Amino acid sequence: MEKVSRMNEESIRGLLRVLADENERLDAVLDSMMDGIVVCDEDHAPILINKSAERLLPLTQSELFDVPLWESVRDEELAVFFDTALNGEESIIDREFALDIKSGTRILAISVTPLVREKRIRGTLIHVEETTEKRRKEARLRRAESLASLTTLAAGVAHEIKNPLGSISIHVQLMRKSLKSQTEEPLVRYLDIVTEEIDRLNRIVVDFLFAVRPMDIAPINDDIVAVLKELVEFMHVEVESSGIVLSMEYGKDIPLLPFDKRYIKQALLNLVKNATAAMPDGGKLKLAIELVGDELRITVADSGTGIPEDKLGKIFEPYFTTKENGTGLGLTLTYKIIKEHGGDIAVVSRPGQGTTFTITLPIPQKERRMITGVCPEGEDCKADQIEVDEEFQ
Repeated sequence: MEKVSRMNEESIRGLLRVLADENERLDAVLDSMMDGIVVCDEDHAPILINKSAERLLPLTQSELFDVPLWESVRDEELAVFFDTALNGEESIIDREFALDIKSGTRILAISVTPLVREKRIRGTLIHVEETTEKRRKEARLRRAESLASLTTLAAGVAHEIKNPLGSISIHVQLMRKSLKSQTEEPLVRYLDIVTEEIDRLNRIVVDFLFAVRPMDIAPINDDIVAVLKELVEFMHVEVESSGIVLSMEYGKDIPLLPFDKRYIKQALLNLVKNATAAMPDGGKLKLAIELVGDELRITVADSGTGIPEDKLGKIFEPYFTTKENGTGLGLTLTYKIIKEHGGDIAVVSRPGQGTTFTITLPIPQKERRMITGVCPEGEDCKADQIEVDEEFQ
């Protein structure tokens, strides 16, 4: 203060300009960061929020800087977390949260650390990082590794199981013939059980071979709406007899796109069967197709039991199943089929609130160039316009 009192007016103005420039530079740095930064005061009210934090966190804009942070957060789980963390004045590193947004699920890693100045806690620094793509890449890598290990085991294991199963099945048939002249009901019942188990093992082996065998995808331009209609027609009796209301929605001008009808139909059938199994007491099942930019989105949404969060990241892994008699390969096959078509599949689910699978398939784009022809010299004519279509992916 003593130095300032000795400065003339021009020096003070210069100092203020320097300080203003520093503040603008700091604001520009904070707003240019990909990660979110929130600084709270000792009463836990925000005093600084950068642009990324506003984008990532579900915040209300009214009274944002006048109340504790958790009162401005629209997500209940996040609000409870901030309340506990800020009042506890403890450091928390990379706690992850899954937030439902229109385009799917956003995963945030949030760190909370005390803001210390002059050896006292003067507030809180909150760091918010979006880890959605990172987690997706990790999940894709795990699935790729799982499929690779399956491929390695396939040839030997499948044949080792299938051959004795065939032999057992033949001998069961011979035993049935021998028992035709007798009335040993318990023996017949036991043979029925053996036959059922043989059939079940055969289905597992067939699914296993299908999962690891290279797919002979033969995509041709086809109508995905027609495929979905066929599936609805095929499944509606079975679905509706279970007390499930089946509906289908699709937008206008859905274009043809290249896909293999056999495999896409199988992938969708797996999703519909899973949805039906998740609604033992009935419910609603909606199939929808929409055009979003240069992608086609197919959603299969049910109002069933949902999938617990700790199991959600494992559902596409081989042999992981929540069904009593499931093989754990249905969703693995679906994932592989969609990937073979250059697409992606995502899932959003909450226990007791249902599950939504979203398949995204790319639409080949067309680049249209207008080439102007040149008229011969001296002739009065209009330039010809030639439209050239070039497909690319």
